[in-house]
Amino acid sequence: MKNFYKTRLWPDEKWRWIIPILLIALFLLTLIWLPWQAQRMEANERQEQLIADTLWVEQAIQFQIDRNDEMLRQIGADIMNMQLSPSTVLERFRNLLKNNHEIARLVWFDQQDLVVTSTSELAIHSKDAQIPHYTESGSIELDNKTRCFAPQAPKPGSRAAYPISCQIPLIKGNQHFGSIVITYQASGILEELVPWWFAQDNQISLIDSDDRVVATRASGGIGKNVYTHNRNLELPGITLTLRTNSNKREPTFLSNLLVLLVVLLSLGLIWSLIALWRDINRRLAAEGALRQQVTFRTAMENSLITGLRARDMQGRMTYVNPAFCKMVGYPAEQIIGRLPPMPYWAPEAIEEYQRRFTQLLAGSVPQDGFETIYQHASGERIPVLIYESPLIDETGHQTGWMSSILDISELKRAQDLTRQQEEKLHASARLATMGEIASMLAHELNQPLAAISSYTTGAINLLNAGTTDQGSLLTALDKVNAQAQRAGQIIRSVYEFVKKRAPSREPLDINELIQNTLPLIELQALSTHIQLQWMPLPGLPKVLADQVLIEQVLLNLTRNAIEAMQQTPPEQRFLRIQVSLDAAEQGLAVEVADRGHGIAPTVAERLFSPFFSTKSSGMGMGLNICRTAIEFHGGTLNHRPNPAGGSIFRFVLPLLPPDDKSGQDAASSHP
Repeated sequence: MKNFYKTRLWPDEKWRWIIPILLIALFLLTLIWLPWQAQRMEANERQEQLIADTLWVEQAIQFQIDRNDEMLRQIGADIMNMQLSPSTVLERFRNLLKNNHEIARLVWFDQQDLVVTSTSELAIHSKDAQIPHYTESGSIELDNKTRCFAPQAPKPGSRAAYPISCQIPLIKGNQHFGSIVITYQASGILEELVPWWFAQDNQISLIDSDDRVVATRASGGIGKNVYTHNRNLELPGITLTLRTNSNKREPTFLSNLLVLLVVLLSLGLIWSLIALWRDINRRLAAEGALRQQVTFRTAMENSLITGLRARDMQGRMTYVNPAFCKMVGYPAEQIIGRLPPMPYWAPEAIEEYQRRFTQLLAGSVPQDGFETIYQHASGERIPVLIYESPLIDETGHQTGWMSSILDISELKRAQDLTRQQEEKLHASARLATMGEIASMLAHELNQPLAAISSYTTGAINLLNAGTTDQGSLLTALDKVNAQAQRAGQIIRSVYEFVKKRAPSREPLDINELIQNTLPLIELQALSTHIQLQWMPLPGLPKVLADQVLIEQVLLNLTRNAIEAMQQTPPEQRFLRIQVSLDAAEQGLAVEVADRGHGIAPTVAERLFSPFFSTKSSGMGMGLNICRTAIEFHGGTLNHRPNPAGGSIFRFVLPLLPPDDKSGQDAASSHP
């Protein structure tokens, strides 16, 4: 019933207020419109009067210039018809100057554009009195048109030095008798041809085609830029603009004191109502803008696939978006307002959560984010990447922390798939390497097998002969045993290298690893007669590495070094393998140096790129696989020129941490 009463009451109150307001507004508008209309009418009358006066002045100037042109043409006609002498012409020039003060100078030129006579003695010897020809070729067009010209720019520092010269050609039939040049000063035109009464009310200026003021007259003061008008002063060959700028101000809006008082009283009556309406409109506009912003931000946050959460300074959850709730499987009602521990924390990572939460409260926020795992409500483990940042309010104070959480399950699966593909590439590379050394392996095994056959034949012969020399027999059997072990070592090295297994890192002695790989390296170098220099360093700490992957890297690098020395003279074919400690990178460095053709700078830029190869039959994957294998161990692989000629490839493996001396398989967790 109460709501119904308010609904019925509001229309009555609205109409009760609107009608008086409309009447007062109409009265106020009438009071404002009348003086405004009077002001506009007065302003229009002043502008129209200025336009009419400017037009009259422009016509007066134009008439006087045309009149001067006609008088000079009459003098020119007398020169051609009556053969007037220079003194006679000069006398007539001076009479014209006496009656027309706007003219600064008169000059008579002959057919060769030389001064015959002039009202200015300086012009007879001045280069400024020379008149350029009309045409570019220098020939004079035989017409009677008057042409005017002016300097390109006024002389700096003085507007009075802007001469305007008009050339009147003296042509009769097809014969050219010269020309008469009349020169005006721009300031003289304004001073002599503009009436004094017009100059008292206006600032008059002459403006050239580049909008530069070349002359001005302001007898009554500078113009107020309220009433202005421009008229073009058309002279043959140039165009000047006559600009008038009235020094009158705009008429006052409220010249009547009574009107002003009535308006002020009317404004006072409705001031409170206007203020009330303004506040209501501002409040409604602010509420609408706030509602629009909240709707937009809510829609934007709801459409994100990145999880968002906000926590206060005590770690209490204050906000989560739908993406975060979907990620952990808990509704917002079960998360907002809770303090740690959170229901989505995995039990095995509680200590890590507590440690990071303590660091967060202390203000130690990692800038690059960190990885951890969450437990979905269903029990599934979800790998996530978290970025933390301070939450700042509008006053600049921190009120908590804002977190962005990315589900990186798909990224982890892609990394695992990539790792599996790399393992397959490693296995394929090992098989390709074994294909290259298969023939050399057969040749190498022939030697111990032939020796075994020889020694066993000798032992049988000794036994058949019934000899009792056990020393000779034992010596033969020892040599048989040594050759058999040598052949077995070669077979085991090949088997360990080519068999397919999951990568596994374990503590390794790098000297021992290289020593075990030397038989395979010697097989590769056997056919090219390359001298192998192995330079171990005793007492080195162990590294955490996968033996097969490091062996593959060594074989790839040594094979490339052997192929690079195919054109090297035999006496310079040295392949050096050296081990050293790298203090800068805190690891063990292994160098493979050759004396081959080296690597060009253009090739070095793409040397480790996939499918890039300088060999006609190469796939371009060898060095890329080597770098991937070394980076898998957390190391680096690079190269540099060998000062003795050739190249040096160097890879560094991190040292085994002091607290990880056990032989446990540390490679089961990928970096």
